[in-house]
Amino acid sequence: VVSGAVGRSTKWTDDGEDEGRRGGVQGGNSFLSRSLALSLSFSLSFSLTHFIEGVAAAAVAAMRTMRMRIKPVRCVALCGAGYGRRLGVRCFFVNGTTNGRSLNYSSHDALMESMKSLKGDPLETTGSRIVTYRGNPEAKIMVIGEAPGAEEDRQGKPFVGKSGQLLDNILGSVGFEEDDVYITNIVKRRPPNNRTPLKWEILAYKPWIAEEIRLIDPYIIMLVGRTSAQTVLRSICSPDARLPISQIRGKWYEHEGKWMIPVFHPSYLLRNPQKTPGSPKALTWQDIKGVRSKMDEIL
Repeated sequence: VVSGAVGRSTKWTDDGEDEGRRGGVQGGNSFLSRSLALSLSFSLSFSLTHFIEGVAAAAVAAMRTMRMRIKPVRCVALCGAGYGRRLGVRCFFVNGTTNGRSLNYSSHDALMESMKSLKGDPLETTGSRIVTYRGNPEAKIMVIGEAPGAEEDRQGKPFVGKSGQLLDNILGSVGFEEDDVYITNIVKRRPPNNRTPLKWEILAYKPWIAEEIRLIDPYIIMLVGRTSAQTVLRSICSPDARLPISQIRGKWYEHEGKWMIPVFHPSYLLRNPQKTPGSPKALTWQDIKGVRSKMDEIL
């Protein structure tokens, strides 16, 4: 249903739906023509102002008629879910496929070698370097962040600045060391001025993170920050993908045997250092204890 959707304006549904859409446009045009003729017939007895108002109302009604004919696409075929989607939004997860592109590497080393030589990606022109991963490719806990920062750009590894130090402390507070986790980002280069990645940039790097998920095959995925959480939750067609991180942090999502939990980004915690009950740091402490409990339960 979805795989051929992007790039075509009328082939995304069956022929009957397509005909209905064209009929809707023609019907809207006929409605506009009739309304114009009716307005002209009354123009002899009404002022020019009333005539203009009538034409405007007819145009608005016709536009509404045409808009009502357009229906959303559902991403059922790839995700097995009935969550309504607009044309152009697709699902990905462990199959490494998005927007017609598919990555399939025999090993994690082969994937990293190819990623390091990546050319033509959206952020290549910024001059920033490819940031790969750190941690253990054999780990069963995967940590997915948003995008590299300045320090990550210099070292070529994710979460090595102040946010990374805090992330290590959070993981270490429940006994996780670097060898117990695999840490990466959705976007593989640093966006200019550390801005939030654009949607089309995220789409361009999606095949790479999807292939990382497939090869690592983790039990638990920590979605660090809003961009990471929304990107991955969209990929499994979860309606919660539209919610802010404050409403979904600490909530578990299961998909194809993998457990995912959104958490606050360490940079947000650095800006909100309070440890009072209900504060971001206090909630993150609850979340990381939940990760520890889930891992112990799985093992």
